[in-house]
Amino acid sequence: MTARRRTPASPNASRASNDPRASTTPSPRRLPRVAALGTALAMAGTALLTGCGGLPGLGGGASGEPITVMTWAPVKTQATNMPGMPALAKTYARWVNANGGIGGRKLRVITCNEGNDSVRAAACAKRARDEGALAVVGSYSQHGHSFMPHLESVGIPYLGGYGNSAEEFTSPLSYPVNGGQAALVAGNGRQLAERCEKVSLVRPDTIAGDELPGLFNAGLAAGKRDRATDVRAPEDSAHYAAEAERALTAAGAKKVDTQPGGDSGIVGAAGPAEAPGSCVSAALGGRTSTFFDSFFRQQREHGRVEIGSVLGSVEQSLVNRTGGGKGPLEGANVTSWYPAGGDPVWDQMKDVVREYAFGDNRIDTYDPGVQTTWVAYTVLHRVLEALDGGKISRQAIQRQLDVGEPVSTGGITPPLGWRYEDQLGTRSYPRLVNPMVNFQRVEKGRLVAAQPDPVNIAATLESAGGR
Repeated sequence: MTARRRTPASPNASRASNDPRASTTPSPRRLPRVAALGTALAMAGTALLTGCGGLPGLGGGASGEPITVMTWAPVKTQATNMPGMPALAKTYARWVNANGGIGGRKLRVITCNEGNDSVRAAACAKRARDEGALAVVGSYSQHGHSFMPHLESVGIPYLGGYGNSAEEFTSPLSYPVNGGQAALVAGNGRQLAERCEKVSLVRPDTIAGDELPGLFNAGLAAGKRDRATDVRAPEDSAHYAAEAERALTAAGAKKVDTQPGGDSGIVGAAGPAEAPGSCVSAALGGRTSTFFDSFFRQQREHGRVEIGSVLGSVEQSLVNRTGGGKGPLEGANVTSWYPAGGDPVWDQMKDVVREYAFGDNRIDTYDPGVQTTWVAYTVLHRVLEALDGGKISRQAIQRQLDVGEPVSTGGITPPLGWRYEDQLGTRSYPRLVNPMVNFQRVEKGRLVAAQPDPVNIAATLESAGGR
């Protein structure tokens, strides 16, 4: 694999001008006139709200005041939890402040438990407004319809969300750093199309989950494969035996006699024979491990199938817990936004966590939520530096994101910018600027790159919009 340049060691380093991934950035396509007009009107509305001097509480005070931002994520819920995201945000602030801050000003990070709940997501957005946050950075929520209107009403940019809601790719105040859940699911379909003839997709039985089959099937279609069987599953179930049985049967894994004296644990719990061309992909977030526990028990009675998933549903920690290289996830095909966790592009983040997280075990540097938060704060840092001593306000940050040159993330992503010409203009994802995904595979118990270069799935996402 070609080596990628790391972000400069100092947190105050200037923006890189020759990012090593620049050549992988796709040729941009123009936004529809309606979308462009909406962006212009939103910017004008924000200008009226903030004014040249800024209204009280908008964070445009004296140069010595802290720069306040917020990060939210669900913590201690019955569904997906992302405690590492706010923990990494706090760690990033400690690192920056220990090295002189940003332009001599401290970075103040407020965190909020979004709770996987629309009411609590809206409450977090209101708190961001009330506490003078200049941006919401590196956060996770499925409830964009609840929180985004509150941010838009006072002009708070949403930078680097996880990409779970449509609003993150349509709101003129949202600045996504990856292709969101849509890119992962479409990418996984494309990844499995190279290996699979019949596929089952296990996904949450939720409104957000209803969008996944179309995306996954668009990926399969790009590889000349038929549609997957859609297997809906409760988001918060304690077991998934029925769903696992349906997925196996639909993928063409016929029942066979089980081996006598088989191990009752899930490690090595595979059927006695292969089922060539049969694949099952699961994207259930925090419940994916629960599904696979049921799945591998059911698979004892079937031919063995190939496994697919997306990072965030299958992570290195899950591979470790289920036996590593000797476990059932060996050989799994996993789609990620970013390079594998062992890639040198993550070395600086790991150094910062090692020195400034103080042993906080909530932070897993292989976790895509943690990685997204690092990318988002890297962009924020570069944007604030680009203001070069000028007045820092919500409007100033928004304007810099809207018109500033694309910034380097040290090779983790292509250079990121949200100018008119940077946006890809796909119908369903007009704010998308980074359609790259990375194919990974579990080999010898580690998630590693399945191919050296990222894959551009902009066309796949565009086709999914019309399916």
